[in-house]
Amino acid sequence: MVTATVEGSAVDVRGVSQHFLSPDQVSFSALENVDLPVNAGAFISIVGPSGCGKSTLLRLITGLAVPTTGEVLVGGEKISGPGAERGLVFQDPNLFPWLSVRQNIQAGLVARGVLASKKHEVDEFIQLVGLESFADAYPHHLSGGMAQRVALARALINHPKVLLLDEPLGALDAFTRMRMQDEVLRIWRARGTTMLLVTHDVDEAIYMSDSIVLMTPRPGRIERIIPVDIPRPRDRASPEFLRLRGEILELLHFAGN
Repeated sequence: MVTATVEGSAVDVRGVSQHFLSPDQVSFSALENVDLPVNAGAFISIVGPSGCGKSTLLRLITGLAVPTTGEVLVGGEKISGPGAERGLVFQDPNLFPWLSVRQNIQAGLVARGVLASKKHEVDEFIQLVGLESFADAYPHHLSGGMAQRVALARALINHPKVLLLDEPLGALDAFTRMRMQDEVLRIWRARGTTMLLVTHDVDEAIYMSDSIVLMTPRPGRIERIIPVDIPRPRDRASPEFLRLRGEILELLHFAGN
């Protein structure tokens, strides 16, 4: 399938370090001297051990935190705070239980005061994530996969140039997770949005990504960026897929002897 006209923006993380104080006032580093260039419209996965700063890196790109040193640029402009051009989807969909699917998706438009001029787009995004039959349903009526589709639509309706995905499929069962991987890829191809996915699942990273960023244990550094040169759609049982899986597991020191 041909990718749509690129709507995403390039991301450039330059010399970023992030230091925190522990509860007993001891300083520690979550990230140390991270450089990460991402092309507009790319799909990048970030993989590494727990606590290596993957989610911290997404928060810095979103503008929810400020780096201790270094800078983050999106579309060539330095980030100074959160903005609608950068969306973030968490592992928990965080839907408002008292709002319907339609109302959850349009919540961001309401908060920005643009619902009147953008209301026609709500149905488009409901259709984009395949929830036309559930537009008036409430979160407790939805499966986990459906709820994550609502979260994706709620983020995408703001037309972000960059969509940051913090293990959004981690709580789903294996079969739903694979279906949602295809769903996210379909949306990525349709929208051309730059996507950065944090995941602990090596197979997921290989299946979805243009490149995989491997991070070291804390303090998080970029150990290696591995291009995924396997044609799409990808076969999880192909020799190329399994070879790359073994290589990444070996680099992460999880492969058996």
